[in-house]
This record gives sequence, C-alpha cells and structure tokens, in this order.
Amino acid sequence: MFKVIASEVVVSKGFDNKPAIKFSEKGDFVRFRIGTKVYDSRADKNHRWINVGVKAFGPLCERIRKMQLKEGSFVTLIGRYDEDIWEDEKTKEKRSVPVIILEDIEYCFSGGSKNSGDGRNATSSAPEPANNYAAPPASDSMNGGFTGFQSYGGGNAFF
Repeated sequence: MFKVIASEVVVSKGFDNKPAIKFSEKGDFVRFRIGTKVYDSRADKNHRWINVGVKAFGPLCERIRKMQLKEGSFVTLIGRYDEDIWEDEKTKEKRSVPVIILEDIEYCFSGGSKNSGDGRNATSSAPEPANNYAAPPASDSMNGGFTGFQSYGGGNAFF
C-alpha cells in the first residue's frame, strides 16, 4: 500500500460545472478532487494544475459534511493510493485513474478572500497556511510506519 500525504491542497472545482463535492444518496460515500498548482515551463504562464480524485467512506463523509468543504477550500489529508478501474462503454477498453482513499482530513484555511473596503483583504479568521501543522497521531508498523510530520525549512518533511 502507498501512503499519501497531501498538504495545502485545494478542493478543485467540479468537472463540467458539476458540484465540487458529491455525496451518495445515502450519504455514506463522498467523492471530490484536490489540486495543486505546479511550475511547468511548457505550460501557459509557466504553471499548470495537477488534480487527483479522492474518495471517502463511512464516518469521514459526515465529517466532510460538517466541515462544509467546497470548491476552493484548502485541506491537508492522509490516505492511500489506489486506482479506479472501469471498462469504457464505447471502446470496451479497460481504463484507470489514480484515486486517494481518504483516511484523515484537516481544514487548512479558506482559499477565498474579499476586499474589506480599506485596502486590506478580509478572509476568514483562519490563519495563513504554515508549515507547522499539529502532528497527526503517530502510528505503528500496521500503518506503514508513518510516525508524524515535521516542518523542514520552507517545505514539509514526512517521516
């Protein structure tokens, strides 16, 4: 199993003007995408977005509902890498796409901002993103050996 830790990623907007967060009818399954902007000298304005699908099941769905996640919300999450595999209806070919099966999620800060009228940007009371988040619970070898999070210079180090 591959453990995935994504820090300071944004909930991506829904594909083709669909909702960013999609809950099942029973509310026991939720699906959304996360993204981050990366440098790419070949892309328009030297940047492009990388997006990855996320799935959550059971109690995490209610947590996501209570967090009121929406397009533009910044989150840090832990999950496991997997693949969605299906058969294309037209070509009958096998298709696959990477997906993260969510294990834990935290709200970083609101990505939106509004001008307060006095030249300052007014955002939610959440602080600016930082590289010193509270450490997730330590785990044992049953969880792939993940033991915590540490800030390292200008980036994040996971060990």
